[in-house]
Amino acid sequence: VQLQASGGGLVQAGGSLRLSCAASGRAISGYFMGWFRQAPGKEREFVAASNWLGGSYYADSVKGRFTISRDNGKNTLYLQMNSLKPGDTASYHCAADSARGGTREGAYDYWGPGTQVTVSS
Repeated sequence: VQLQASGGGLVQAGGSLRLSCAASGRAISGYFMGWFRQAPGKEREFVAASNWLGGSYYADSVKGRFTISRDNGKNTLYLQMNSLKPGDTASYHCAADSARGGTREGAYDYWGPGTQVTVSS
């Protein structure tokens, strides 16, 4: 499965953005999908994940502010980000896994290039 994230940009603190991850090659309905982010000089970290049963998982740092969703008909994964903070500044990547998925990046087999999110104070 090929993944392409989009929707990043520059936003002021407190603002919102919605990221999209368009998939091709395979239907995401059978995949565990996740969002990860990497800030300059830092390791990539888990943000949110969605399983094929409709369950969702979030990092504590984004819980209550970010919402992960998927549209299987459009084969697209979304990340709605509200109340953005400067600490959310990073390159955001979507990932897919046909087996376990979860919060560990090592569990994901497929990755797309990132989309940059910059939050100004």
